This record gives sequence, C-alpha cells and structure tokens, in this order.
Amino acid sequence: QVQLVESGGGLVPPGGSLTLSCVVSGVFKNDFLIGWFRQAPGKKREGISAIRIGNDKTYYTDSVKGRFTISADATRNTVFLQMNSLKPEDTGVYACAADLSGLTFSSVRTLTSGVYDYWGQGTQVTVSS
Repeated sequence: QVQLVESGGGLVPPGGSLTLSCVVSGVFKNDFLIGWFRQAPGKKREGISAIRIGNDKTYYTDSVKGRFTISADATRNTVFLQMNSLKPEDTGVYACAADLSGLTFSSVRTLTSGVYDYWGQGTQVTVSS
C-alpha cells in the first residue's frame, strides 16, 4: 500500500525558509516520480517541483526556480522541498504525490497533477508578517 506523509509546514515571515518532508512507503520500484503541489485558497492546484527517483532529475515551475530545491535522501524514502526567500504568494496547502508509471518524462507533465496516482494529505504553509 503506497503512502505519502508530509510534514514541515508552518507560519513563516516573508523572506523566511521552510523545509517540507515527504515520507514515502510501499513503493518497490527504482524509477518513479515524486512531485510537490500546492493549492492556495480559491485557486486550482499548481505543480511546484518534482524529482525522478532513479536518476535524481529535477523539475521546477518558473515561479520557484532559484528559491526552492527538491532532493531525495540516500535511502530514497524521503523527499525534501527546501523553500527559501518565501513570498506571501507561496502560501497554500502543499502536498506530495507519486507517479509510479515510469512513463512521465516531459517537464510539463511532471508538474501536472493528473499523472500522479497517490497523494499525501498535505501540510499548510503560510507566509505572512
């Protein structure tokens, strides 16, 4: 049974930093994607970043390039999203998700929620003074 559990959200002032964690269990493949998505109130879910477990190729949406860094630990069971220089518009519920198909390669599709089959419950990030 695939499970994803996020942690690390909270309240941070503009310009601050947070690191989100996504613990993945129940996956026994060498090549799969973990993506981070956020949803702000009244807005649709947005793909933020993704990492291909297997070769560590990373993907970012333009609005977070240079500020956010996605990584996976050596055992490949935890994916991190380091978020720096946070802005109020980064506020939202952040959820991680897994795509086990091994068929998603384009930078656009890796940040498309529809290709992901398994989702965590999400963690709230609020950027406010």
